[in-house]
Amino acid sequence: MTVENATLAAPLDIGFDYTRSLGPVLGAFMTGLARRRIVGGRDSAGRVHVPPLEFDPVTAAPLDEFVPVSDTGTVVTWSWCAQPVAGQPFDRPFAWALVRLDGADTALLHAVDVAGPAEMRTGMRVHARWAASPVGHIRDIEAFVPGEGVGVPDGPDADTFAPVTMIITPVDVHLEHSASPEETRYLRAIAEGRLIGQRCPVCRQVYFPPRSACPIDGVPTTAEVELPDTGVVTTFCVVNVPFLGQRIAPPYVAAYILLDGADIPFLHLVLGCDPAEVRMGMRVRAVWRPREEWGVTPANVAHFEPTGEPDAPYETFERHL
Repeated sequence: MTVENATLAAPLDIGFDYTRSLGPVLGAFMTGLARRRIVGGRDSAGRVHVPPLEFDPVTAAPLDEFVPVSDTGTVVTWSWCAQPVAGQPFDRPFAWALVRLDGADTALLHAVDVAGPAEMRTGMRVHARWAASPVGHIRDIEAFVPGEGVGVPDGPDADTFAPVTMIITPVDVHLEHSASPEETRYLRAIAEGRLIGQRCPVCRQVYFPPRSACPIDGVPTTAEVELPDTGVVTTFCVVNVPFLGQRIAPPYVAAYILLDGADIPFLHLVLGCDPAEVRMGMRVRAVWRPREEWGVTPANVAHFEPTGEPDAPYETFERHL
């Protein structure tokens, strides 16, 4: 930001790898894709669904009969995607289409790779274009393209390939976060090494981080309050389980910390001691990163650590649990 008093805005990228256990039905479908084969599932009425369904749409009974279908089918309906976005099959215009494969009774949603919408029509014949190295994912079919394929291919024997039991799908959200005026003042203050909250003019509660309005009285929080970087642990959790993207080796403590002078706790890390020593009422102090690493971000406070002071009496923080 170039204007000192303007509200802050910054790109916000949120992402994680979604890992899913497939089970016997979708596992069979993905295992088939890894072998450049497409399988459907037959229901109690004899209809073949692609992808296969786990449960019968009429009786709700589990389905376990798999049927090989062709890699070639007919476009049932379609829509032209003139401006693809990140994460779509192509970075150039393409068609989304419902394709009913030969041998199936339902249509599969996938991309059709053609030069322009003039080449698309309902009823056209298309076939799968396979990825060079299929792994057991829907994107093993890169796209459908016009023309006839090989039908039901003579693939390698099933025992040649290990069954696909899991898939990992990256999930990403990219957005521009615009801070409120209160959040902007909070962030500018923390860039200076200060912690500020907002006070409700009615109930006098002090909120940290600041809120635009008091959730109790529904009125703007107009008074700014500078707070110390010391406080008390109200409740906490010892994290013992590792997970993807974890930045600190477990065990470690995530705790709700009530700053002195504030009326609502916030979540942060408590380090600098054995996790077994952390307790409700423990007095803690913020540990700031080196000043040369500071930015306009709450990450300027690396974590909290014990002060060594006597614990706060329970009655001083019981209403903040």
